[in-house]
Amino acid sequence: MYIPEAFREDRPEVLQAFIARHPLGALICTTPDGLTANHIPMMLTIEAGGRSLLRGHVARANDVWKSLAPDSPVLVIFGGADHYITPSWYPAKKEHGKVVPTWNYSVVHVHGTVRFTDVKSQSLGYVAELTNRQEGPQSEAWKVADAPARYIDTMLSAIVTFEIAVARLVGKFKANQHRSADERQAVAAALESEGYPGADIREVIREPKA
Repeated sequence: MYIPEAFREDRPEVLQAFIARHPLGALICTTPDGLTANHIPMMLTIEAGGRSLLRGHVARANDVWKSLAPDSPVLVIFGGADHYITPSWYPAKKEHGKVVPTWNYSVVHVHGTVRFTDVKSQSLGYVAELTNRQEGPQSEAWKVADAPARYIDTMLSAIVTFEIAVARLVGKFKANQHRSADERQAVAAALESEGYPGADIREVIREPKA
């Protein structure tokens, strides 16, 4: 991925928080049929020794888990907020006109190796953890135990879990960091006037790293 220095993000805590906020990743790998992409919610876990793991699951009917040898290299792409930026929002348009349109976005690429595991007891623990993470903000959080045990057992038979041993995280946050403070403020104000959510504005308009 091409990353101008102004847009490079390599702070582990920032990249980890980004994945937690945007857990739907595109799992990209090479199978005998060629390049394959699957969109899967995942959890990033940092183990006591510092090793990072991405965990997820696929449908048993999805042949990807049969197509990859253990420890095959994969790429996972997590995307965040994005927005078209019109030159009309920049004060410079009126001052000298030397502005062009662009598109702001934030992405994190995870490089690693994948290993699928077809063990129902392990799948249950994974599904319970994923559920608890995603249901946390709900006023009436659903739990795996809320469904009949036999039904859950049937659902677990229909999935296969995986772990990706993370080799490196690469972040590109293209968010006007290279432009002046007044230009960033003007674009943020324009987005706000359009009703764009505040949390998303903070992703597509960012301050330069200190």
